[in-house]
Amino acid sequence: MSLTTSLQSIPNQVPEAAREATLHLFMGIGAVLLLASLIGWLLRWKLGRDNGVVANLVARTNAWWVMVAVIGIALLGGQTGVVVLFGLISFFALREFITLTNTRRGDHYALLACFFVFLPLQYVFVWQNWYGMFSILIPVYAFLLMPCLACLGQDTTNFLARATQTQWGLMICVYAISHVPALLALNIAGYEERNLLLVVFLIIVVQSSDVLQYVWGKLFGRRKIAPNLSPSKTIAGFLGGLGSATALGAALFWITPFTPWQAAGMALAITLMGFFGGLVMSAIKRDRGVKDWGHMIEGHGGMLDRLDSVCFSAPVFFHLVRYFFT
Repeated sequence: MSLTTSLQSIPNQVPEAAREATLHLFMGIGAVLLLASLIGWLLRWKLGRDNGVVANLVARTNAWWVMVAVIGIALLGGQTGVVVLFGLISFFALREFITLTNTRRGDHYALLACFFVFLPLQYVFVWQNWYGMFSILIPVYAFLLMPCLACLGQDTTNFLARATQTQWGLMICVYAISHVPALLALNIAGYEERNLLLVVFLIIVVQSSDVLQYVWGKLFGRRKIAPNLSPSKTIAGFLGGLGSATALGAALFWITPFTPWQAAGMALAITLMGFFGGLVMSAIKRDRGVKDWGHMIEGHGGMLDRLDSVCFSAPVFFHLVRYFFT
């Protein structure tokens, strides 16, 4: 089945304009990945398979092929497909986060509630477009109930630190990430039934910002921003990536309800939040003495290594769009 045929099978709630825009975007992404694969093949042929830099490039490119395919399949499922995809992403991200915390036997009830009560409920409310519940379920009800459940274990050793770590993991891995599919619940005048493209806009801009910051940093970076947190982040990389991602967001205005200037402003806001999100998550990894959150994605580390920027940018993007455009 061709990509065109597959996209035409998107549920009827996605109009023809959205299908065409999605097709064009995926064709562009596919062209970029094809070029990256070709470069990797040529470098491997010239420098040999044992070259570490080339091997890392090939592994990262292959991982991106898989991730783009997974996102494309989810988009074919419409709202339900996107909600299910990010529900699974939250599950794996929360598992990575909790693995690095100092949990004890007394935390088992709280952890069970995190994985099998609050996480699925959060995404059910997102799927139902019930803003009043998915916006407060975790920061109000879960935050109050989880310490109560931890008390049932009657273990007071580092109780405050343990309770805080569990709450923070739920907030970052479930609450923050759930704002990506929550974009589908927004009712934007003149943009009805095209909200899937907002998800695409967010992911492309934020993920491209990470790549562009890395590229600019390697080309021109000298002075590091926070060497104790993330040695690869430089001032040149930050400014170059910020400007490039903002320009990319402005160029993608045609898939959004924004004007080019509004799209640039949105891209700037989520890129900034994504940058600081990466720093915060790097600080946590340094505190725990690890390089990556996990090894789930070859060449990319764990799920949270790919989503650290999205965790911080998604809620900000959601509420900016909700406040100014609905």
